[in-house]
Formats: sequence, C-alpha cells, structure tokens
Amino acid sequence: MQALVIVAHGSHLNPDSSTPTFDHADTIRETGAFDEVREAFWKEEPHFREVLRTVESDEVYVVPLFISEGYFTEQVIPRELRLDGWDVSEWDSEDGVSATHASLEAGDVEKTIHYCGPVGTHDAMSDVIAERAESVTAGRDVDLSEDFGLAVVGHGTERNENSAKAIYYHADRIRERGRFDEVQAVFMDEDPEVDDVTEFFETEDIVVVPLFIADGFHTQEDIPEDMGLTDDYRTGYDIPAEVDGHRIWYSGAVGTEALMADVVLERAVDAGAEVGDAVERVRKATRADRADSSAAGD
Repeated sequence: MQALVIVAHGSHLNPDSSTPTFDHADTIRETGAFDEVREAFWKEEPHFREVLRTVESDEVYVVPLFISEGYFTEQVIPRELRLDGWDVSEWDSEDGVSATHASLEAGDVEKTIHYCGPVGTHDAMSDVIAERAESVTAGRDVDLSEDFGLAVVGHGTERNENSAKAIYYHADRIRERGRFDEVQAVFMDEDPEVDDVTEFFETEDIVVVPLFIADGFHTQEDIPEDMGLTDDYRTGYDIPAEVDGHRIWYSGAVGTEALMADVVLERAVDAGAEVGDAVERVRKATRADRADSSAAGD
C-alpha cells in the first residue's frame, strides 16, 4: 500500500487557507492512484505531528504545499514528522530550487517516508503560473502574446534568501518561452517591490500572478492596495484596472489553480510513487475544467 500526505501551512485566522489543499487532495483521491490520501497542517487540524498515525500504508509520500525551500520545509515539517536521520543535504539542492526527495524512516510508526521537495520549486509550477495568467483573461477578447507583460509576485524576506529564488526561477523559465513580451519577478517585502510594478514594464497590459498557495490577506488585501488597484480592498476593484497608464490584470493565488494537483502528483512520482496514468488524467481533467469555465464566460 502507498499513501500520499499533502502538508500545508493552514491558518487560524483565514478559514479559506486550507481550501486549496483539500481541493487538490480530492482531485488526486479521485484518480485512485494512492490507497490513502491525507492532508495535514501547521496551523490547523489534522496536524503534521499526528498525520502519520492516521495512515495504514507502509510507504508514504509526503509533499509540502509550500512555495520555497526554507524554514518550514527544511526544519519544521521533518521535525514534526519525526523523520529519523533527516538533513537538508538529503535533498541535494545547493541552489535552493532543486530539492528532490529523501527516503527516511519514521521510527515511531515504522513507515518509510519519501519526503519530497516543495511544490513551489518543481519545474511544473511554471506551467501552473502560465495557466493562472491565462485564466484572468479568459473570456476576454485579448491575446496574451501581443503587448502583454507578466509579473510573478512573491512574498520575499531578507531572513531567507531561498524565499525569492523560486520566484526568479519560474519568471526566468517563463521568459525563456517567449509567451509574454516581458516577465518580471516582484515582491512584497524586498526589491523590486510590487508597489512599483508599473515601473518595471513597457507593455500596456500587465498580468499579475501571486505565487502564493492560498488566497488570504496578502493576495486579497495587501497586494491590490499596494499596486494601486484600490485604496480599500473592501470596495473592490476592476479587472483590468487602470494604473499609471497601464492595465493591470490581477489573478488570484496560483495555489488555487486546479493544475496544482498535477504538481503534487509529479513530486510524488519523482520520489518513486507508482500512479499509472493519473498525471495525464489530472492534466486532462483540469484543462477541461478550464475550457468549461472559459466557455461559460463567453
């Protein structure tokens, strides 16, 4: 038997914080690729510390629904799961964006745990960001390949240099594809700041995608106000919104994109999980949902 455990931060203050985790778990559960699929959180129940005791399978794939390789993924989660012999070097990620997986024993439950790198540094996240950018213009008579820029927004923090690396990594990969005329990484808490997003683009239209797992205070309140979409998030704002001679197309958090389930699956597959054609089926299903949503908006 094999199990999948998706671990995320959660929140005592924002009841919607855990919604993407449960949604992606449900998508994967429906494929039947795993005998068991569980969710666990730092700030909600079920907690990291208890989740392995709820699993019967001997082989457990743990995928962190986090953006970067940092404090939570390198210290908190392994400690709370009580992974014997864990050391960050097991991930073989000297650049902060190349974490793979480590197979360890959780001695108190006698299970083999395949601890995967965070979803946020997986190459497939670039596809999810692009999908999210397309979703914000769905049903509109626009062509993203013509005079459109893309801003990928991260939290950023001077306390952890890896926090920004995932943002730059995906911005660079998307830029290389030539899908947008301009692609820039911007941040809330370090330079270049999202407050000045229009200063970094020559394109008239800018799609802004927050590389956050869930919609919450930062994505729904801070970023819209910081960019000048509105003076008060409670009054709402237009999409697109006119700011400093540019049109800003602001999306929701990338972690709410249905295709995120694919990234979770791919992390598990990279660690050795046998999932059959589940990856292809999830991609097909999520893109069908996107097509239906676009048709409904026409």
